[in-house]
Amino acid sequence: MVKLTMIARVTDGLPLAERDVKDIEIYKQQVKPLFKNLATRQNEPSRMSIETGPYVFHYIMEGHVCYLTMCDRSYPKKLAFQYLEDLKNEFERINGAQIETAARPYAFIKFDTFIQKTKKLYQDTRTQRNIAKLNDELYEVHQIMTRNVQEVLGVGEKLDRKILTNEERACRYLFASVRCESCNSENHLSCVTRLSRDSLCGMSWCLVACMRIFSRS
Repeated sequence: MVKLTMIARVTDGLPLAERDVKDIEIYKQQVKPLFKNLATRQNEPSRMSIETGPYVFHYIMEGHVCYLTMCDRSYPKKLAFQYLEDLKNEFERINGAQIETAARPYAFIKFDTFIQKTKKLYQDTRTQRNIAKLNDELYEVHQIMTRNVQEVLGVGEKLDRKILTNEERACRYLFASVRCESCNSENHLSCVTRLSRDSLCGMSWCLVACMRIFSRS
């Protein structure tokens, strides 16, 4: 089932048209950085599928415009891209000359009517029309890459760095606030290396340090 459809200008991520359903706000929040990612990276594929939770983003990027839809994982990839092709062809036909000069978000909100009408045609995968499209051997999607949203946005890497930063701050705070049990001094730099080599001692020292901090508060 098609859950979300968005059309945006790739050069600046400006949303041009949109159609969605309820209760997908958390996934809609991923769309803006996706568009930003496409705008800043010149070598991104013109067609891609991006897995996110129980859904998959599919997009077509052509003529400085990105046509994106989010579907259930069970929805056929072939139908998703044919749906986007239909939107792309009609959007270019009607609004092609005005895309570059659009100055406000959702400048082509009237295109929502066509999105809604086309979406209804693709919702039921069992109709004769859609079965015929699935069996169309001239339209293949096997070569279209599928990636994970964390991989595309670099979320995992950023999260790891944030965690490491927080750990470093915590350690620095402990080193600055508690006398070292090993060297009995305020300057812990001399024993940090030895503690890191002995993880068990390091954990014990940190537990002692934490208990002392909480006992003071």
